[in-house]
Amino acid sequence: MNILGISAFYHDSAACLVQDGRIVSAAQEERFTRKKHDFSFPTNAIQYCLQESGLKVEDLDFVAFYDKPFLKFERILMTYLAYAPVGIRSFIKAMRYG
Repeated sequence: MNILGISAFYHDSAACLVQDGRIVSAAQEERFTRKKHDFSFPTNAIQYCLQESGLKVEDLDFVAFYDKPFLKFERILMTYLAYAPVGIRSFIKAMRYG
């Protein structure tokens, strides 16, 4: 079984490929983009994982995302509301995509 794991849109976006319960490749997007704590979709990291394993997208059985977006949004919102208005810049940064 081939599972691609994706972490994105907060900080340190990454991808990992697991084959039959064994990690065969993993990479953080910042290694390719040279942007520290890159939170963009990990396109380069995904390509790396597939190339390292010799797989194509069609060979994947599952793609897993590490978080539930609405729960994450609620957590971020509650955290920054607790520090309002001081944390407004951090909140805006956390809400950006790309």
